[in-house]
Amino acid sequence: MQPVPTPGAGDAKQARPPAKRILPPKPVAAGIVAAAFIVVLYVIELIDVILPASLDDGGIVARSLGGLDGIAWAPLLHAGWGHLLANTVPVLVFAFLAMAGGIGQWVMVTATIWLVGGAGVWLTGPSEYVTVGASGLAFGWLAFLLVRGVFNRSVAQLAVAAVLLAIWGGMLWGVLPGQAGISWQGHLFGALGGVLAAWLAAKADRAASRKTAGGAGPVAG
Repeated sequence: MQPVPTPGAGDAKQARPPAKRILPPKPVAAGIVAAAFIVVLYVIELIDVILPASLDDGGIVARSLGGLDGIAWAPLLHAGWGHLLANTVPVLVFAFLAMAGGIGQWVMVTATIWLVGGAGVWLTGPSEYVTVGASGLAFGWLAFLLVRGVFNRSVAQLAVAAVLLAIWGGMLWGVLPGQAGISWQGHLFGALGGVLAAWLAAKADRAASRKTAGGAGPVAG
């Protein structure tokens, strides 16, 4: 007997595999999520300006038990409008592109970057400062976008990485110490979190592909 292709099978073969997508499958929803995150950052900064108490004190204080919970809050806080403005475009662009694997995967990637970046700052950052800012997330998402093509063996994703490097490659110098008032630890560990997230995402995608392939029934008898 001959196997009969199911309707739309040819289209499915020609479609880009989910793991190798370069843009979110639902770009409008992804754009709304990325924009909503930016709005939250601006609302928090506005509240920080209006209230008499300084929300920035809730950031990460290295090697202090009292500053450990800052890992949860630091990416949401900024040291003034200039700091927030500097992070806005990278956060918006990288967050959007990082949703190519779907919003569920993006949540995993973001959580990994958030935790690894925050833990790295808490362990290695200067204890005399409070570290705040979403730049660790930006570095993590950028690193994720730069290396995912290697793990996924995707030429298209590598091409996107090349474009991102051409535009924002200078950011990567921020993982090195030297600039006063800048948490290179947050940048470095955020980027390492992005690499780890890319590896975990690729591993999960391969496992899902094997499971799908293994679950296919016979086509001939």
